[in-house]
This record gives sequence, structure tokens and C-alpha cells, in this order.
Amino acid sequence: MPFVEAVCTSIKKGVVKKPQEMIVLRDNWGIEGDAHAGDWHRQVSLLAGESIDTVKLAMPKLQRGAFAENIITRGVDLTVVAEGDRLQIGDSVMLEITQIGKECHNAGCAIKRQTGDCIMPREGVFAKVLRGGEVRPDMPIVYRKKAAATD
Repeated sequence: MPFVEAVCTSIKKGVVKKPQEMIVLRDNWGIEGDAHAGDWHRQVSLLAGESIDTVKLAMPKLQRGAFAENIITRGVDLTVVAEGDRLQIGDSVMLEITQIGKECHNAGCAIKRQTGDCIMPREGVFAKVLRGGEVRPDMPIVYRKKAAATD
């Protein structure tokens, strides 16, 4: 079953996020204490652990949060999600995908400068919080296509 591998936050934009034991998501806001929270469409960023694994082949010391991702997933193919699809985490949290990919800042992040590529523009996804709650590593994730998405 797909699950949350890690959760990360930062209080300042443009810096690496740090792994946390738990995060709290607020409805229509994002993650409490995270710099990207707010009334906009990119409240939460997600990246697949499998995608990070491919970058670790070139950068073995790569740490969680290096792509400024809030939630690292495992077992969810984020390359096939579409805007409007939903991810349910645990029993209560519901995220709606709002954007696929994001260009790196300043003509390329440190990872792109070192490896010549960055996965975030292709494989990172962003979501808004429809229903908040606590999220911790190892919580199950259920992927719901837009047509089947229900609250």
C-alpha cells in the first residue's frame, strides 16, 4: 500500500526543508509553520521517494527536503497524477492536486547545477488542503482520480 515516507518543513522560502516527526495541515491553508502555507494553490509539495532514489544514484548524500518537498511518498506514481486528482492520507487528510512541476529558482537549483537535471519540474506535484489533520511517516495514502474523487 502507498504510504508517506517522510514529512519536511521550513520556515523560510528558498531553503532546504528539514524532516519532521509530524506535520499539521490546516484546511485551505497548508502546513502549520511552513513557509509555503497560505491562501494559494501550492500549499503542499509532494515528491515520490522513487524519484528521489534516481537522483541519489548521482548524489548519494542527498537529504530529505533537498527539493523543498513537504511530503515524500512511496508507492504512488506521481508522474501520472493530474490536476484535480486527490490524495487521501490516513483517515482524514485530503489533498487536491493543483499543479504539476515547478521550474527551479535562479536558472537551476543546486541539484540541477551538480547533476545537469532536476526532477522537480517534471515529477514534483503541488496540492491544496481540502481537509486537514496530522500527517506522519508511514501513514497510508489512497490515490483518487478526479472522476472518482469524493469527500
